[in-house]
Amino acid sequence: MSEFLKDIIKKSGNEYAGIASDGIEGSDVTGFVDTGSHAFNALVSGSLYGGIPDNKIIALAGESATGKTYFALGMCKKFLDDNPEAVVLYFDTEQAITSDMISDRGMDPSRVAVFPVATVENFRHQAIQIVDNYNKSGEMKPVLMVLDSLGMLSTEKEMSDTAEGKTTRDMTRAQVIKATFRVLTLKLGKAGIPLIMTNHTYQIIGSYFPMKEMGGGSGLKYAASTIVYLSRKKEKDGTDIIGNIIKCKLYKGRFTKENKEVEVQLNYDTGLNPHYGLVPIAIKYDIFKKVSTRIELPDGKTAFEKQINSNPKKYFTDEVMWMLEEVAAKEFKYGVSETIETIEETDNEQ
Repeated sequence: MSEFLKDIIKKSGNEYAGIASDGIEGSDVTGFVDTGSHAFNALVSGSLYGGIPDNKIIALAGESATGKTYFALGMCKKFLDDNPEAVVLYFDTEQAITSDMISDRGMDPSRVAVFPVATVENFRHQAIQIVDNYNKSGEMKPVLMVLDSLGMLSTEKEMSDTAEGKTTRDMTRAQVIKATFRVLTLKLGKAGIPLIMTNHTYQIIGSYFPMKEMGGGSGLKYAASTIVYLSRKKEKDGTDIIGNIIKCKLYKGRFTKENKEVEVQLNYDTGLNPHYGLVPIAIKYDIFKKVSTRIELPDGKTAFEKQINSNPKKYFTDEVMWMLEEVAAKEFKYGVSETIETIEETDNEQ
């Protein structure tokens, strides 16, 4: 039967086709890229040590100044730190990225290529060309792509209309974006290259409940395997603003439950705090216990939450992290809660 299927696939001319038992190239996730935050990893993959899929598109969406760029750069830093041979391809639509900014985030600028782009078509052409050449080269060094941001990309028609003094809205933009990601999704999947994309959100007028929507039309919603909405509040040390606390809500996920939320800490100097956001999960599942204004740890000692977040290695021991990893699957993954409860009941009966 497999030879029969192989013959059909060969004659189809579809370079992406394959037999399911052999793994579907470009569709099956072969691993995850650690984001640098255990809580965010759990939100998008169900594991503290997972992260974003290594061959899919993840969209970080939020209003202006919610820290989308800094969040993406924090992920880039973690990716480069974890993979000494890796490179980052950064498509910049706002002319906002500088060598100093990359260095200030703790990254080696010689490992980051910046591609200024102005239109969707320009991004599509360059991205597809890069991915095709990557596949042909056979030199499979780890690569991470970033598009920052989709909302700032114009179209060739819009650019032409503007040059001619026309003020009519380009009604083809959503279709162009949809076509772009329909092709790019397949090629990124085959190459094993993840794409982090930032995008803006806007308030839906006339909805019964306050709702936010992501720009770019419906095409991006279907193309991205993961969409996370971001909102932020400032983090202060006294009167000094030292970073942001970013609330992350899963709008769309292929691996974890939608509408789940975590908070992460993005420090201007040190980047993403790996352990921030774990305390609420630990309290929810009785790993830590809330006692008045303090938190009781498994060894009976107590500490303030700020103390725990300031010195996480002291409080998030290997044992605590192991317990958190178990409950992360229960909290975020589909269908795990019932399985764990059944196992626990069986163990108790025995």
